[in-house]
Amino acid sequence: MGMNATYRIGALAREFDLTTRAIRFYEDMGLLQPERSGPGGRNRVYSGRDRTRLKLTLRAKRLGLSLIEAREIIDIYESPRDTGAQLQKFLEVLANHRKQIEAQMADLQANLDELKLHQREARALLAKQSSKLPKT
Repeated sequence: MGMNATYRIGALAREFDLTTRAIRFYEDMGLLQPERSGPGGRNRVYSGRDRTRLKLTLRAKRLGLSLIEAREIIDIYESPRDTGAQLQKFLEVLANHRKQIEAQMADLQANLDELKLHQREARALLAKQSSKLPKT
C-alpha cells in the first residue's frame, strides 16, 4: 500500500473488525478526517494517514486510554514542533494511566486472595462433613 492509498469505510471496518458506525464515531471525535466524495459528499474516502490514526486509536483503547487521551497523543505524534514538551505530556498521560492500572491490579489481587480463602474454608467444611458421614 503506497502512501497515497485510499480506503473506503467498509474496507477499514473489515480490516480492523469494527462497525462502520464505530468508524463514524471516531470521525465525530476528530480522530479521523476523511475526504468526502460523490453526490452531496456522502462517500467517505480515508487516507493512509487516517488508517494509521485508526490503528493508533485502537492501540490506545487497548491500553485503556479514553478517546480524548488517544486523540491528544496521536496529535502529539503527528505534530513536528516542540517535541520535548509533547513527549513530556505523553509520559504524564502514560504515568497516570499506569497508576490506574496498578490500582485495579491491586483490587483484583485482593479479590483473588479473598476468593481463595473462601475456597479453602468451603473445602475444609466439606472435608469435615464427609468424615462425619456414616461409612456404607
